[in-house]
Amino acid sequence: MLKIIVCIKQVPGVSELPWDSKTGTLKRDMAEGMMNPACKHALEAALEIKHQHGAHITTLSMGPPMAEEILRESLAMGADRGILLTDPRMAGADTLITSHTLARAIIRECPDFDLILCGCHTSDSETAQVGPQLGEELDIAAVAYVERIEIIGRRVSMQRESDDFLETLEMDMPGLITVTTTGYPPRYAPMSGLQDAFETGEILYRNMDHLGLESGAVGMKASPTRILDVYSPMARKRNIVLKGSAKKSAENLFDQFGDKLSGAMAKDLKTHDHGRNDDEREDE
Repeated sequence: MLKIIVCIKQVPGVSELPWDSKTGTLKRDMAEGMMNPACKHALEAALEIKHQHGAHITTLSMGPPMAEEILRESLAMGADRGILLTDPRMAGADTLITSHTLARAIIRECPDFDLILCGCHTSDSETAQVGPQLGEELDIAAVAYVERIEIIGRRVSMQRESDDFLETLEMDMPGLITVTTTGYPPRYAPMSGLQDAFETGEILYRNMDHLGLESGAVGMKASPTRILDVYSPMARKRNIVLKGSAKKSAENLFDQFGDKLSGAMAKDLKTHDHGRNDDEREDE
């Protein structure tokens, strides 16, 4: 039976949250959390593989205690067990240290895995780095932005779009795949599944000591990334009113903005216009 690990993350359920200016991190306790949308697609991919070939699915998350909710949700959808890495000393880790911590947990808790699935990115940071970095930490093959997965014996066949081409790739297991949000629409968790997940679902809780990690190897202190400033971009627009007839307004438009329009349309509009004689323009 295949052993699949799905890395999932709890993200804020709103688009904007206050930042802690001192630490450069989100104040996650100020909003309800939800499972990261891309992680749901990765979980759905694992569930379809389980249905087709048989598999044991472990969902793995790193976060505060309230992240237990998304692990329970994953059990309700069809995962077999969940592991939550939670420890205040792990808080504030950047993608590099997060990947290192997840890798240590995988080695300790499920070293005989066949396949790791991750979402292609998270809605709260959009870095898309943890999946590939986790593959490096575990020294296994990794493929990003995959849309379809097919298991053939001990090999995995994958499809993805890259630069307007459809790529088909293969790799031997064990390996890691990040799944896009264009494939594997997530299923809804049934009410009966939710009840079972909260009453009998298996959740393991692991902290820094369980993983054998030293204080200097986790959390914000160990993270080389430093956030200097966080701000929302300001869109500044200037309105211009063109008066007169439609023909005169069009001429004024091209006189004032012809260069910008030419660049956007990849055509030299003024040169094209000046190359015609007056009779041709009047015929139009």
